Order: sequence, then structure tokens, then C-alpha cells
Amino acid sequence: MAKRIILLDRQPGPRLMVKFVMWVDVPAARQSFYAMRQADGSAYKEATAAETVALTTGQMAELVDEISVEPGTTIAQVKSQLEARWAAFQAEVNAANPWQNYGTFWDGTAWTNVGVA
Repeated sequence: MAKRIILLDRQPGPRLMVKFVMWVDVPAARQSFYAMRQADGSAYKEATAAETVALTTGQMAELVDEISVEPGTTIAQVKSQLEARWAAFQAEVNAANPWQNYGTFWDGTAWTNVGVA
């Protein structure tokens, strides 16, 4: 089973800060736009070779973020918050398509609509 949420660190304080990485699948037609340069790798230093390839080819998108939680919040509650955030990130990647008109051109006479699905 593929990793989807990876906890990186936590910083104690008045509010606990939890840093994490999320990986989501990218629709096939948009993968070239999400492709990372190989040198960038992942914020998760133990990413496998296959995971790194998936990120660098755009098969997966990576989000690095952190959440702030109230003192006394249980790890189960933190995990639940992260799962909800992952679902929102996956839905965002699926729905957002700023490349829907990419490649559309005018040849001097007429427009040809291209775009990415």
C-alpha cells in the first residue's frame, strides 16, 4: 500500500505544530505539469526509488505543510485531521485544471482549441 501522509516532525509549544508530507495521485493528462525535477526529490528523505520516480514524473503530487493543534489533542484526532486534509488535497488536484486551454492557438484565421483534460 502506498504512503499518503507522512509525519515529519512536531514542535512543542503552546500549540503543538505537526509537519507532514502528503502524496496524492495526479490525473494522467496533467502529470507532465506536476513533474518535479529529479534533483528536487521529496521532503521525505526516506522516499523509495519508486516513490521518487512517481513524484519526478508527476504521477504523484507532494504537499508539505504543518498543522497547529490544541494542547491535549490526541494523536487519533491529529490523524483524523490529516486524513481530512489529504482528501481535500486529492479533490483539489483532481478538480483544478489551470491547463484546460494549454496549447490553444490562433493560426491567423481561426482558433484551435487544444487544452489538457
